[in-house]
Amino acid sequence: MEEKQDFPFADLSYKVIGCLYKVFNDLGFGYPEKIYQKAISNELKAGGLEFTKENISKIRYKDRVIGYYFHDFLINNRLILEVKVGNGFYHNQMRQVLSYLRDAKLRLGIVSIFSPNGVIIKRIVNPDLRSKSA
Repeated sequence: MEEKQDFPFADLSYKVIGCLYKVFNDLGFGYPEKIYQKAISNELKAGGLEFTKENISKIRYKDRVIGYYFHDFLINNRLILEVKVGNGFYHNQMRQVLSYLRDAKLRLGIVSIFSPNGVIIKRIVNPDLRSKSA
């Protein structure tokens, strides 16, 4: 499948989203984030995807580390996946993932919300890298 310029890593994101749906279909709603993260880890492994969990990133200001944050998954060194439980999206979740993408100089992030109505997914593209090749 050929990727469109405005939609980076289409094949990878489809595989990740498929894993999210499998987890929701098996578990349903009502578990803490950590349970979904463990199940997602199993699905990513079964799908042959490389990933690391709970990555620590440093926040720098003028060459000094001023803080740290953790993102849930880094998949194939290309895509950040954040897992949430709730009823919908909040702007701070989008900003959070966008800051992760900018800091890591990555193009694509996915925020997934495990909700009573199913898994809800938003793709976030880093606008700083939108026109660069994948």
